Amino acid sequence: MAPSQNILVTVDTLVFTNLSQDQLKVLLIKRKNPPFQDQWAIPGGFVENHESLEDGAKRELREETGIAVKKLSQLYTFGDPGRDPRSRVVSVAYWCRVDPNQYPIKAQSDAKQVQWFEVGHLPKLAFDHDIIISMALNEFRD
Repeated sequence: MAPSQNILVTVDTLVFTNLSQDQLKVLLIKRKNPPFQDQWAIPGGFVENHESLEDGAKRELREETGIAVKKLSQLYTFGDPGRDPRSRVVSVAYWCRVDPNQYPIKAQSDAKQVQWFEVGHLPKLAFDHDIIISMALNEFRD
């Protein structure tokens, strides 16, 4: 008997300026569309049927921020029920580090705005993105 599931898959990409805790910044987008319209979030979105998870993460990052990277590192998979009000959604989080001088940012696609934030001074975040950022910071400290 086939399982009865209705689970969607997304990818989120944490982009950091460096890994020094006193200067660490993360790139966030202001969402253009519901849910969480006008709230800050990690760049990301739904994986398309024809692409790998990492390719989807790279595409979403490029579409929303203008940043095109060659390599991402996988952080963790987040799948608590209720993390997305639209449906049951599992998200695979990736991260990378970039030099902001080499990667100019520009809000595109479904991002209204894109901005660097110090990790110690983050705005209220959409979905469970505060948990995702906390997980990344804990990984960096270990």
